[in-house]
This record gives sequence, structure tokens and C-alpha cells, in this order.
Amino acid sequence: MRLPLNWLGLVPFMLFALLFLILPTMKIVIGAFQTQDGSFTLQNLIDLNTSSIRNAYWTSIKLSVATALIGGGVGFAMAAAVVFGGLPKRIRGPLMTFSGVASNFAGVPLAFAFIATLGPVGLITMWLRTEFGINLRAMGFNLLSFQGLVITYLFFQIPLMILIITPALDGLKKEWREAAAVLGATGLQYWRMVALPVLFPSLLGTFALLFANAFGAVATAFALVGPQLNIVPIKLFAQIRGDVLGNPNLGYALAFGMIVITAAANTVYIVLRIRAERWLK
Repeated sequence: MRLPLNWLGLVPFMLFALLFLILPTMKIVIGAFQTQDGSFTLQNLIDLNTSSIRNAYWTSIKLSVATALIGGGVGFAMAAAVVFGGLPKRIRGPLMTFSGVASNFAGVPLAFAFIATLGPVGLITMWLRTEFGINLRAMGFNLLSFQGLVITYLFFQIPLMILIITPALDGLKKEWREAAAVLGATGLQYWRMVALPVLFPSLLGTFALLFANAFGAVATAFALVGPQLNIVPIKLFAQIRGDVLGNPNLGYALAFGMIVITAAANTVYIVLRIRAERWLK
């Protein structure tokens, strides 16, 4: 049986997924249950229950929740303003284009951009100090900290929220608002009793996706704060790289825990997205 030639177009993608996604994931999962000599063990998973690693997971969860909540709230407000706020239609195109670019702008370039802008000698930091006498450092702001990492992550969390929630907002039918108005409902009542219940699965699913997006980010965090902040991606990087007392298999166990958490968050997103699409068709 001859394979249709149009399947050949999928070969590069399938090879890429196999080499850089499937095989590395399998190596991580297998390595989490192995010792360094290759024998089976559960000790790597047991070692995750140490104070340092528990604190790393807890800090990562707090960081992910904070950026998902703030990024989701701000992104929802911006998307709603574009879709329902009566803004000129020409604004939507550039906003969506920028969101598509910014949602994928992370890693070392993003960290450098924020250090050059809001770092100790960054552009805005020095401008506020020289022009207005405002010393951000004296006021307690430090970019190279948990607070600074939250602000940095918002650069890609907010655009991602805009990209995902805008189609859901477009799916709200004008007839629903008109029917609510005919029945005497105010704008606030329409949002509270009609729009938000319909959008709730999309909002909750998008929060799960934003959580997973922040939880798995490593390059930005490492480039910005390095080992100063105890979060899972940085601790994982140290174990895999082989720092002092580094244990690659413990690193695999750390990565396995991240896979479980992000897989759960993405599963929630997919299930809720399917549920939301039933209303918005």
C-alpha cells in the first residue's frame, strides 16, 4: 500500500517532535526511577520531600498563580476593551500582532530587556532617580527578586491571555445582550448573570494554561535572578548541569514532578476549552 505523498509534509514535524519532545520526555520519566548506575529506585521521588525542594515547588506555584491571576485579569480587561469597548477597529490588528510576538518573547533576551529597563542602573530606574528623585531600590523594589520575576513574566502572560480569550469574547452573541436588555437587565447584570457564566470555563481553562506556561519557564528566571531565587526550574538546571552535589537523576525526578503538574494544568485547560466551545458555537 502506497503512502500518500502529502503525508511527507509531516515528516519534519514528526522527527522534530520525536527528537526534542517524545524521547527527552521518556528519558526524564525513566531517569526519575533510576540510580546513576541504571538500577531501579524510588529514592529520587522520596528525595523530593525535602525542605529545599518543597520550598522550590511552593515558590514556583506562587509565582505561577500570581502571574496567571494578574496576567489573566489585565489581559481579559484589554481584550474586552478591544472587543466591546468601542475602540477603533484599527487598534485590534496591531494589538493581536504584538500579542502573538510578545507571548513567545522570553528567555535571555527578555531578561536582558528588563534589566536594561528596570534593573539597578536601568533606563527607567535612572530616569526616575535623576528627574524625580524616586529611588526604586530605596522603596523596596528589586527586579532581581520574586517581585521582579512576576513583573517580567507578565510581559508574556498578558499577551497570551489576550490571544486566547479574544475568540471567546467574540463568541458572545449580540442576541444575548439584546435579550437581557429587553428583560430590563443592566450591563452589570448581563455580565454577572450571562456573559461571565458562559465565559467561566474559558477563563478557568486559560488560567490553567497561564499557570503551566509560567511554571515551566526556565531561561528567563535563570537569566534574571540566577540561583538567588529557589524555584524548581533553577534547581532542576543546577542538578542536571552537575553543580556541587549535583544529582542528574534527582533532576529527572524534579522534571518529572514538573511534567505531572503542567500536564494536569494543560488537561484542565483542554477539558474546559472543549466545554466552553459548546456554548460559543
